[in-house]
Amino acid sequence: MANETAGDLTAQAQEESRKIVLAAQEEVLKLRNETESEIKEQRRELTRLEDRHMQREEQLERKIEAQDNRQAELADRETQIDEIRKEVEELRAEQAKMLERIAGLTVEEARETVVRRGEEDAQHDLARRYYDLERDNKERADENARKIIAVAINRLASDVVSESTTSVVSLPNDEMKGRLIGREGRNIRTLESLTGVDVIIDDTPEAVTVSCFDPVRREVARLALEKLVSDGRIQPARIEDMVNRAQGEIDQTIMKAGEQATFDVGVSGLDRELVRLLGQLKYRYSYGENVLQHSIEVGLLAGMLAAESGANVQVAKVGGLLHDIGKALTHEVSGPHAEIGAEIAKRHGINHSSYRGILEHHWDEHETVESFLVAAADAISAARPGARKESLEQYVKRLRELEAVAAGFEGVERTFAIQAGREVRVMVKPEDMDDVKAASLARNIARKVEEDLVFPGQIKVTVIRETRSVEYAR
Repeated sequence: MANETAGDLTAQAQEESRKIVLAAQEEVLKLRNETESEIKEQRRELTRLEDRHMQREEQLERKIEAQDNRQAELADRETQIDEIRKEVEELRAEQAKMLERIAGLTVEEARETVVRRGEEDAQHDLARRYYDLERDNKERADENARKIIAVAINRLASDVVSESTTSVVSLPNDEMKGRLIGREGRNIRTLESLTGVDVIIDDTPEAVTVSCFDPVRREVARLALEKLVSDGRIQPARIEDMVNRAQGEIDQTIMKAGEQATFDVGVSGLDRELVRLLGQLKYRYSYGENVLQHSIEVGLLAGMLAAESGANVQVAKVGGLLHDIGKALTHEVSGPHAEIGAEIAKRHGINHSSYRGILEHHWDEHETVESFLVAAADAISAARPGARKESLEQYVKRLRELEAVAAGFEGVERTFAIQAGREVRVMVKPEDMDDVKAASLARNIARKVEEDLVFPGQIKVTVIRETRSVEYAR
């Protein structure tokens, strides 16, 4: 019994062992097959990569070969081009020689002939064009002149507005004239150099005349003279002190005049710098007309026109009051006064419509209704009979041009045109210029004036170089 059981167990164990061995063999075979499949796939992939690599190498070799061939072709073409260029140059030289032989002219002579003929043709065309333009302009000028004369005839007669370029200062006695002149004229020279005016002391009893085209300078000199006469102490240091005081009073007067103008027109809220520039117009004249009074008149007219037409009254008033504010700076900034004034107004916060009114008051086209009304008010004010007088404006313009020419040289500190434009005095910086350079500067200014300006008679150029040394005793 025990032997049978042992035999059965042995048989079972052997059967299970055989099954395990078979299963292991199957697993090994399966792994072997899978491994072989992977190896085959990797080999195929390597083969594909090798083929692609070989193809790329072949393509690269073909491209290199093609590039070499291309370079060889280009080198051959370059050689051919050089040969052709040499042939062309030889042919050109032969043709030039043939042309010179046939025409009897060298190349330079032929070129000069062609250029000369071109210049003659151009001059002829320009002369003909100039003649046509001159004829057309004459026809239009005649037509405009007839219109202007017709308008002038229809105007009502009125008193002529004129501006004086002199001021008279009363003296308590004729002895004061000698004190004003001072020893060797030092007092009067100091006053004239500080203010830029011409002080005229003649036989007129108990009176001195102050002459200057700039009304601000003339007013400063007049106030300073009155203070000196009243004080009685007349010497260079005192003169300088009185001139400074007079300048301060003029500055206050300018500010008050600007504030009064804004009050008269009914405009508020303007920047103080605009008010100051507006006040300076009290001492400015255009064609004999006081610019500040003209600006007030234009502001009021523009406001009335805006009220009648339904436009913005305040905008029109501001544009009209400030339309000529650029004239306060035309002697300091170059350019049309309308553009200067518009830029100043824009910089100080004036609204766009008023800005356009200032900018466009001499234009034919206008961006806003208020701009058109400002231009209309300006034309109405200027067209008032006797409102303007051209001769004084031209006179002042000539004196300002004379000062500008002299001021254009290096080392010049200040310039003053005096004696109705017959003399210009130039104050130079003593640290930048010695006496020899000052004499040379006078000659250069005189030559520049002769070249740039048209004037009657002659103009005297005086260059003044003054050195001061100041100390205090304590």
